[in-house]
Amino acid sequence: MKIKNICCLGAGYVGGPTMSVIALKCPEIKVTVVDLNEARIAAWNDENLDNLPVYEPRLAEVVGEARGRNLFFSTDVDSAIDNADMIFIAVNTPTKTYGEGKGMAADLKFVELCARQIARIAKNDKIIVEKSTLPVRTAETLQTILDSTGNGVHFEVLSNPEFLAEGTAIEDLFNADRVLIGGKQTPKGKEAIQSLVDIYAHWLTPKQILTTNVWSSELSKLTANAFLAQRISSINALSALCEVTEANVDEVANAIGTDSRIGPKFLKASVGFGGSCFQKDILNLVYLCRYFNLPEVANYWEQVIILNDYQKYRFAKKIISSLFNTVSGKKIAFLGWAFKKDTNDTRESAAIYVAEHLIEDGAEIHIFDPKVSESKIKADMSYLWELNGLNEQKIALKLEQIFVYKSPEEALNQAHAVAVLTEWDEFKYYDWEAIYSNMYKPAFVFDGRNILDAEQLLTIGFQVKGIGKG
Repeated sequence: MKIKNICCLGAGYVGGPTMSVIALKCPEIKVTVVDLNEARIAAWNDENLDNLPVYEPRLAEVVGEARGRNLFFSTDVDSAIDNADMIFIAVNTPTKTYGEGKGMAADLKFVELCARQIARIAKNDKIIVEKSTLPVRTAETLQTILDSTGNGVHFEVLSNPEFLAEGTAIEDLFNADRVLIGGKQTPKGKEAIQSLVDIYAHWLTPKQILTTNVWSSELSKLTANAFLAQRISSINALSALCEVTEANVDEVANAIGTDSRIGPKFLKASVGFGGSCFQKDILNLVYLCRYFNLPEVANYWEQVIILNDYQKYRFAKKIISSLFNTVSGKKIAFLGWAFKKDTNDTRESAAIYVAEHLIEDGAEIHIFDPKVSESKIKADMSYLWELNGLNEQKIALKLEQIFVYKSPEEALNQAHAVAVLTEWDEFKYYDWEAIYSNMYKPAFVFDGRNILDAEQLLTIGFQVKGIGKG
C-alpha cells in the first residue's frame, strides 16, 4: 500500500518530533498529529516557534519548514482517523498507579481507547503502528479490539518502537542507529511492513531499517532501555564504593570503557537516571517476568531500579550530613530540574526525589532551570505527594518551601549550598567567584552530574562534593 495520509494519535515527546521529521522527509505524504489537549495543539500551531510544547534542538526548524505544507496539528481526531491510511499510536503509557500490577505494569487504557476509537470510525483498511513503548503482546490486544469492534475493516498492526534520546531526538531521527519494524509474517503483514519501510527509506539506508516479527520488536524496546539503565546503575553502584575508598569514578569508568567489549557509553556516574522510559520500561519488564513466573529474572532487573532510587537518596543524605546534619530553614539552590540537558521533560527527574528528601528535612529549595517553568516544577511535586497520600492542605504547606526563579543569580543568592541536578552546559560557565561571595560560608557545591571544574571551585573556596569522588 502506498501511504498518502498519516495520522498520529498523541502530540507529546514522541509523536510531535517523529511526525515532524516524517513530514519533512516525505513531502508527498500528509501528516496530521492529533491530541485532545487543546492547549498542547495550540502550542504546536503557535506562530512563535519558541513556544512549541516540546523543546528539542532543531525541532523548531523542522516544524517551521513542514507545518502548513504537509504537517498539521489538530484536535479533530475523528476526521484525521477517517482520512488516514496509516495511524501511529503515540499516547502516554504510564506505570499503573492502581489495581492489578500497580507500580509496575504499563497502564494501557489510553492505547485501548485509541483502538476503540479507530475501530468505530474506520471505513477502509488501515495500518496501525504502535509507537508508544508497550509491553510485549500488546499488538495482540490491539488486533483483538480492532477485529472485534470494527466494521468489517481489515487492520494490520505493526510495532515501530522509538529509540530517541531526549535532547538529541531530531538528530536520532535524521540518522538513526536503527529503525525497528515488527509485524505479522503473513502476506498482508509483510505488505504493511513494507509500507512503513518505504516511508523511512526516504532518508535512511536499508541497513538502518530492521524488520522482525511483532513480538520481537515490542520486547526489543524494553530490553534496550533495560540494558542502558543497567549500565548507569552499575557505575552508580561503584560510585558509592569510590567515595569511601578515595577512588575516582571517572577514572574507573575511563579505564573500563577503553575495553572494546564494554565501551565508554552510559558509564557516566550521576545522581541517577530519569525520563519517561527507563524506570517505566524496567518496571514493566519486572511485571512481565513475574506474570510469566520468572521471579529470579524479575528480581535481577528490579535491582536496577532499587539502585537508582538509592543513588538519589544517597545524594540527598550527603547534602544533609555535610550541612551539619540539618537543612531545616536552609536555602538549597538547585541548578536544573529537567531529567537531562536539552529537554524540558521532567518525568522521573532525579531533582524531584532529591527535593522531596530535603523538603522533608525542612529545607527551602530554590530552583533555576533554563527550560522548565515554575508551574511544571510545582505540579511535579504535587503529583508525587498526592501519590504518597498527602492531602491538599499538607501539599500546599510543602509547596511553600519551593521557590522558582527565571535567573540563576536569584536562585543562588544567599544560598547555603548549590546542588547541580541537570547537566546543562551553561552551568559550567557561571561566574562562580561571584556566586561564592554571595553565599553563606562554608559554601557547598554538590555536583550531581560531575560537570563542574572541582579544582577551580576548591581554589575559590567552595566545599565540593561530586559523585564517586573521595
